[in-house]
Amino acid sequence: MNRHLHSSAVTTTAVPIAEGLFTWPSDEPRLLGGRCRACATVTFPFQEGCPACAVGELDQVELARRGTLWTFTTQTFPVKDPYLGPSGDDFAPFAVGYVELGDVRVEGRLAEADPARLAIGMQMETVVVPFRDAEGHEVMTYAFQPVGTER
Repeated sequence: MNRHLHSSAVTTTAVPIAEGLFTWPSDEPRLLGGRCRACATVTFPFQEGCPACAVGELDQVELARRGTLWTFTTQTFPVKDPYLGPSGDDFAPFAVGYVELGDVRVEGRLAEADPARLAIGMQMETVVVPFRDAEGHEVMTYAFQPVGTER
């Protein structure tokens, strides 16, 4: 597992990377999206107006916790600005993917960085993990991990 994206016990002193993005603290965290009252389009993250019909208001909904890995890639070299994660000698490769959670595909960090252990179509679940930025601050963010993987 990536040394900069790791899991730990949920604590109440940590802060989420953004308010209203996911349910936390929770043993079964879920992302918070929106569903249009007029056309039923689902979005993530939640937004005020519908991007599909431009008419409807959105209700906040909890997205499915589990979904299917739609596609992924690995970042094997340090990322340029405005990336906030570790760089230089502290950089460690990581994976990013799209996970289909019911009616919406969500882009997110993958808790598993080894591409040999990932496969398009595999079942993934939402987790909340600490992320250390370039300044060394630790905040909680969402990620996806293969179902059945120990945290």
